[in-house]
Amino acid sequence: MFIAGLGTATPPNRYTQAECWDALVASAYLPRLSSRSQAILRKVLRGNNGICSRYLSFDDLIEAFAMTPDVLDARFAKHAPAVAARAAMHAMDRAELTPRDIDAVIISTCTGYLCPGLTSYLSERLGLRPDVLALDLAGQGCGAALPNLRSADALLAARRSENVLSVCVEVCSAAFYLDNDPGVLISACLFGDGAGAAVLSNRPRPGQRRIEWKTAASILSAEDRDYLRFEQRNGMLRNILGRQVPALAAKHAARLCVEVLARAGVSRERIAAWIMHAGGRDVLLAMQERLGLAEQDMRWSAAVLREFGNLSSPFIYFVFKAALAGGAPGGCWWMSSFGAGFSCHGALLEVE
Repeated sequence: MFIAGLGTATPPNRYTQAECWDALVASAYLPRLSSRSQAILRKVLRGNNGICSRYLSFDDLIEAFAMTPDVLDARFAKHAPAVAARAAMHAMDRAELTPRDIDAVIISTCTGYLCPGLTSYLSERLGLRPDVLALDLAGQGCGAALPNLRSADALLAARRSENVLSVCVEVCSAAFYLDNDPGVLISACLFGDGAGAAVLSNRPRPGQRRIEWKTAASILSAEDRDYLRFEQRNGMLRNILGRQVPALAAKHAARLCVEVLARAGVSRERIAAWIMHAGGRDVLLAMQERLGLAEQDMRWSAAVLREFGNLSSPFIYFVFKAALAGGAPGGCWWMSSFGAGFSCHGALLEVE
């Protein structure tokens, strides 16, 4: 499988963490929270946590304090198809393919629910063929990009498709809100909105940088499920975010990297670029230490986290795009994501 085109997109409005704090202070909502919760919000939004800004699906930050289930559902339904379509168009343009060339579309999301799924709305917006194979994947959280890409690889290997469109889109502002639970509060301060897309083909596109998907694997650690997952309460998604997440992510990511590289006969020293999901600054630091990497190795992930926050499943597409645009050297690249489950995924790429 070859990655023929890559695209990303965000809502139009970018907000700094300082602006988010100022809006919170000006709102009538802050006094409703406990003093401990207020201190958490101040520390995360005003402190140095590796995030400077995020793109959110608000015309004005005052909209962040409308937090009923109906408002959140409507926000997802409005913005998810739009931002997904922009990312997909960028990917198809990069691959020099038209919507009629796409045989299958696979969409992953965890921040909202539509029936029919997002593939229906995206297919309509893009003008995909009526016979396109449309698959909606859910429940994989931040790690969803790699299972999505592995599904595309399976379709291509089975000769069921020639060109597959892979999309991850999250409207985190439609899933996160504020109450006195620390995990809920921290999530609301870390996550941003966006979409990533890739066009996958069995052959490299002429004139494009050759990016070949070599092999991939996943780990599912069900005994750690309760440290990172969503639950439903009062009609809204509640993010459960345990303190164990950085250590777990680093442990599983390191194990997966060792196992896959050994199976492929590739030494770690041959990895020219590290395309890593970042749940946050602490996760990046834990991965860097566990994998024995330098700060420079994590620069693409750190840069995306700084500008966009944790985008959940699309994050890995943004890091991939940053590495390509930033002139990361050719050779073997390692891509890894983790998410609800507790799940961790890794893939070996060869880039020329």
